[in-house]
Amino acid sequence: MSRTLILIRHCKSDWTTDAPTDHDRVLNPRGRRDAPRIGAWLAARDLIPDTVLCSDAQRTQETWERIATRLPSQPPVSLSHALYLAEPAAMLHAIRKAAGKTVALVGHCPGILTLAWDLAAMPVADPDFGAYPTGAVTVFDFDDATWGAVEQGEIRAFVTPRSLPDPA
Repeated sequence: MSRTLILIRHCKSDWTTDAPTDHDRVLNPRGRRDAPRIGAWLAARDLIPDTVLCSDAQRTQETWERIATRLPSQPPVSLSHALYLAEPAAMLHAIRKAAGKTVALVGHCPGILTLAWDLAAMPVADPDFGAYPTGAVTVFDFDDATWGAVEQGEIRAFVTPRSLPDPA
């Protein structure tokens, strides 16, 4: 059975709020606008996760909540402090324990950028892939029978919010 992984960097966060810590920062207006666009893009391609692994930071949770408003169903979300500013190895560890055919992971740079490069059998030519801007999404396909065997996969798609139309 093939597996699909959707790697999502949180959308643009607000540096001007009175959030007491980095962990508590929320999305700014652009981030709040971009997340539903990602959700509409995923829904249009029938990329609906069976489960979502999400950093427990406020901005990642808000990113996922706004993405999910555009999906036809709401997958279970597993919030994890271990994914907050996680290194690629910690994210891969979480992925390898996941269940379901399609898994989404919502995380932070630089870890998610490095993980995307590590998992890519062939990186995409898009210059944004090397920067992995806020809201960037990479969809990977793996031929592996289990998540525990995942090492490298084929990139099905890579998008950034600025490349997506506003949802209707």
